[in-house]
Formats: sequence, C-alpha cells, structure tokens
Amino acid sequence: MMVNNRFIKPILTICISLVWLINGLFCKILNLVPRHELIVSRILGKSYSHTVTKTIGALEILMFIWVISRIQSRWCAITQIIIVVAMNITEFILVPDILLFGRANIIVALFFISIVFFNEFILTNQVAQK
Repeated sequence: MMVNNRFIKPILTICISLVWLINGLFCKILNLVPRHELIVSRILGKSYSHTVTKTIGALEILMFIWVISRIQSRWCAITQIIIVVAMNITEFILVPDILLFGRANIIVALFFISIVFFNEFILTNQVAQK
C-alpha cells in the first residue's frame, strides 16, 4: 500500500517544527535540560551563557514559527541545515563530553538534516508533480 505524500509532508513539517519548539522553549528558555546552557558556557564563556542560551531558545521558537508557516520554505530548510551543521560540528569539536550521545550526536543531526532535506526538496517536488 502506497502512502500519499500529501499526508506525509504536513506530518513531517509538524515534526520538524516541534523539534525547534521543544528545544527552544523547554530545553533552553525553561531550562528543563541544563546541559544546553552548560554547552553554551563551555563554548562562549560563563558570563553570557544564560542570556545567550535564552536568546538561542527564542530564535529556535522563531524557527518553529517559520517552519510551520511554510513561508519561503526552501530558504527555511537551507537555513535549518546550515544551523544544524554548524552547531553540531562546533559541539563535536569543542564539547563532545557534554553531548547527549557524545560524538555520536552527529548521527542524530545527520538524520534530522536528512528529514528536513527530504521533506522540502524531495516530497515538495513529488507533491507538486501530482
């Protein structure tokens, strides 16, 4: 049985957006995962880590809004991919000991990037062709 891509695309879009909302609001702004502020502290220094972590959280909530809005969705996907790559390479090099899965976190990041890419650049074309 073939699943219709018109149903998969909105579901993946919601899942992708929820990653940004959960990480921004719960992990960073509400500080339910203190490891995030510790990572920022180790990379940028303790004095600004609290403010920078909250700012990153707010930006992630804005990313949630951008993803769910579908405005300029290709630019949004490219932006997400660049941010996730940059963040994960930085963490991989500078703070692998604090990451949830250590250096294997890069595998989770690649999986997320693949989903973002698939959703925007593969599914969008398939849905448009039908």
